[in-house]
Order: sequence, then C-alpha cells, then structure tokens
Amino acid sequence: MRPIRAACLGTATALVTLLACAPVAGAAATYTDSAHAKGGDKVFKLIGRLAQETRFPVNPGGSPAQGDRAVFRSILFDQNDKQVGDTGGTCTTTRVDNGGEEECVVTYNLPGGQLSVQGIVFGFLKPGPPPSFDNGITGGTGKFDRARGTVHADTIATNTRRFTFDLDH
Repeated sequence: MRPIRAACLGTATALVTLLACAPVAGAAATYTDSAHAKGGDKVFKLIGRLAQETRFPVNPGGSPAQGDRAVFRSILFDQNDKQVGDTGGTCTTTRVDNGGEEECVVTYNLPGGQLSVQGIVFGFLKPGPPPSFDNGITGGTGKFDRARGTVHADTIATNTRRFTFDLDH
C-alpha cells in the first residue's frame, strides 16, 4: 500500500518511532552511569534514527482516517554515536481533527532487556517537524523487569529523535 504522508520518527514510535538501533557495552554504560533524578530514578538518553516505516491507510489515496496504522523500526545510538539497540512499534490513528492523534505501542530492545512503552502522540498531521511527546513505560524484561516511568521524545533532525528515559526503579 502507498504511504499517505511522509514518514516521521516516533509515529510508530512512535516509530520509532520509534526508534531504533548494538554494542552492548555502550548502552549498559549509558544506563548504569545515568544521572539520578527524583527519588532514585534512573535517567538516560538515546538517539533514535528511523530505519523503516510503512503506513497502512484505511482510505488508500484519500485523506488520513481513524484506523490508519503505521509500523516502524528505528536504530538506537548512545551519546558516543555507538549503535546500542533498536525499536519496533505500531501506531493507530485515533483522531484526524486538531492535528491528529495516534495511540502507539513501542518496544525498545536494549542490552540486558527490553522496555515496553505506550501512549498517545498528538499533532502528527500538522505540517513541520513531528511534535515532542511523553509516553509511559509500562514494563520490561531482563534488567528492566517491572520497569515503570516515562520516555520523552524530541525531534532533533529529520527522522531523528532524542529519547530521555526516566525509570522509577
């Protein structure tokens, strides 16, 4: 099927949304050496570069519609630009007025485990760079088992986002 609009990172966060991207040591150091935030939280940042996105429109060739889906994959990099993991996810359009709204479910594959993230991305149909968003960390595996917290995404270049993870555990 033909994409209904240009690919944007985070849309299948949010493509990856969200995100994507493997040397294990780089990410482990990023997480382990992270700054402590409120109440012992762990905070770390990664850069996600969109690797692939496919959109499945409800009305091929027509306007965006409720139920449109995006599937994406991104590569994740640490502060030293070393590949440390990847992401994969899906977003479903839930609203097309007021700039649009998508419900996204994304998994971040990192050294030592995975993080599951879910939430709404607003304004993805507005012209210009994709908007920033915050989504909830709903769980994880391995060293991220039972993880909770948030991930904040900022667009820093075309198809590139900075993800700030704030883990509560």
